Amino acid sequence: MTDLILILGDQLSPDLPSLTGCSPATAEIVMAEVKAEAEYVPHHRKKIAFIFSAMRHFADALTTDGWRVHYRRYDADRPCPDLATAVADQLARGAHRRVIITEPGEWRLRQEMETWSTRFGLPVLIVEDTRFIASHAEFERWAEGRKQFRMEYFYREMRRRTGLLMDGDKPVGGQWNYDKENRKPAEGRLFIPRRFTVEPDAITSDVLDLVETSFPHALGALRPFQLPVTRAEAEAARDHFLKHALPAFGDYQDAMLKGEAFLWHSLVSTCLNAGLLDPLDLCRRVEAEYVAGRAPLNAVEGYIRQIIGWREYVRGIYWLEGPDYVRRNALNASRPLPGFYWDGETDMACLSDAIRMTLREGYAHHIQRLMVTGTFALLAGIDPFAVHEWYLGVYTDAYEWVEAPNTIGMSQFADGGLLGSKPYAASGAYIDRMSDYCADCRYDVKDKTGPKSCPFNSLYWDFLDRNQDTLRGNPRLGPVYRNWDRMSEKKQDAYRRRAQDVLNAL
Repeated sequence: MTDLILILGDQLSPDLPSLTGCSPATAEIVMAEVKAEAEYVPHHRKKIAFIFSAMRHFADALTTDGWRVHYRRYDADRPCPDLATAVADQLARGAHRRVIITEPGEWRLRQEMETWSTRFGLPVLIVEDTRFIASHAEFERWAEGRKQFRMEYFYREMRRRTGLLMDGDKPVGGQWNYDKENRKPAEGRLFIPRRFTVEPDAITSDVLDLVETSFPHALGALRPFQLPVTRAEAEAARDHFLKHALPAFGDYQDAMLKGEAFLWHSLVSTCLNAGLLDPLDLCRRVEAEYVAGRAPLNAVEGYIRQIIGWREYVRGIYWLEGPDYVRRNALNASRPLPGFYWDGETDMACLSDAIRMTLREGYAHHIQRLMVTGTFALLAGIDPFAVHEWYLGVYTDAYEWVEAPNTIGMSQFADGGLLGSKPYAASGAYIDRMSDYCADCRYDVKDKTGPKSCPFNSLYWDFLDRNQDTLRGNPRLGPVYRNWDRMSEKKQDAYRRRAQDVLNAL
């Protein structure tokens, strides 16, 4: 009898814990493309294609390494309904003593898998995912007794633990954080690096044909498909970023330019979150660019902070807070998600560009997610669970452990400030400062309350006004509310009326 190891679509790592404790002589592997995982939220076509193709390539690599892999491809006529069925069917075909699984990245799967031992009538071992730097227990120890979880303090512990950018017990350069140096608006397109692309091989081409015919109602553009789908391709994409984009990444990581999807970003989060890259190895290679004098400290520190700081931090929040986290709604927002989130058909240039880019690429960088699509949803009072499901579906790098805290906590403030010290609310002035969107927009970013005024302007003040019972006591919003209080009643009413016109038009 052998062990049966289930490997999921975001666990494509040779050092997966469920693999490292076994050998091809004592264990077999099952992998499956199943209907439930492809459709439980409206996934982008590129996301489905990436996961299926990366899984098939990984299964081939495991087979080359001597593993016996039972791989179940998506059958358009009779698709496997879910992971439990895939495991049950394989158990029925062979003699297995237990099932071994590296813990999934979503509470819904974790809770389901905890019932499998009873369902299958044999032991089901769920092992912790050690591909992260901080274990669940370590994050819980850090969080114990804290009323608010501030990433900055967690990040410093991760720097000390890993030794990244450390000079003894002090940070290299004398500062922990160089974020203030990383907020330059992009001023032109001349030096934007070329995006790293991969042409589909035979496996990927077959997957693209499958997705095209089997998921006709999925959203987003499927072709051209140029994403890395193997470890070697992911490493090539990483090296391309290190050489061509990292040096300017820090300066322009928050910048936005109309029609430019990628700018100086690394574009490896899809591969990283699927397991094709190791996060600590990635950070050490980024650090090496600083040591070699090829990249400045603000760029290197900013990138490393995103990985060992923010990425580890949101994972810790997700597992600490439990399965009800995605349903939190501290501001009682209930408006449906506007239709233009599904097609980009809006006269607001920033939203239109960010959403159309998302639908075309399955990608938008963090400021477009946080300060354009996210901020609008926050200001308009959109149901945060609807926003969560949209982000989870449309981005190729989105899995619930990383997406939910970013959306529920950081973007929508729906956890009441557990994750963020204040809501990421902003008027049109921020978008105007960090982008060129406003120049050609139908709406005037300088106009505050007129019929052609930027909707962000009135929605910003209306958001603060209607949520003041919850937010007025926030110390970081004190100066903002004092500005509101100094306005005349006539001016306040003008903001409210314009905001209501915008909301009614949704």
